[in-house]
Amino acid sequence: MKVILLKDVKKLGKKDEIVEVADGYARNFLFPGKLAVIASGGSREVLKDQKDARAEEHAIEVEKAKEIAKRLEDITLEFTVKVGKGGRTFGSVSTKHVEEALRKDYDIRVDKRKFKPNGPVSHLGMNRITATIFDHVTGEIKVRLIGEE
Repeated sequence: MKVILLKDVKKLGKKDEIVEVADGYARNFLFPGKLAVIASGGSREVLKDQKDARAEEHAIEVEKAKEIAKRLEDITLEFTVKVGKGGRTFGSVSTKHVEEALRKDYDIRVDKRKFKPNGPVSHLGMNRITATIFDHVTGEIKVRLIGEE
């Protein structure tokens, strides 16, 4: 029996795949668990429409992410940190600080876990942080640390 998977099923397939399974497996496991539906003509059309809608939404999200990446290129965030003798910094600027500054000053939301390097910035001067905005779209944020005695 051919079925369309509604969810990922271990050792069988991923969501939205059409797979061939035994009749008993479909009736006793897949259908009661709402993991699959029969692959009829109508359900195949619904599946195709859903895939098209998802692809359209994904394309829109990618375009929005590219716009945000363009905006990030023009942004330089400045933070002041305490400096001791010899230009050694006390403390650092974490990715959380960068995320909050982007949100407050520029109304740009980027998840702090998507920054690379993922650790804090502690070098004086200009630093660059790459942020994954959506899927494979990345933007670069310039962070300048200014020393204060």
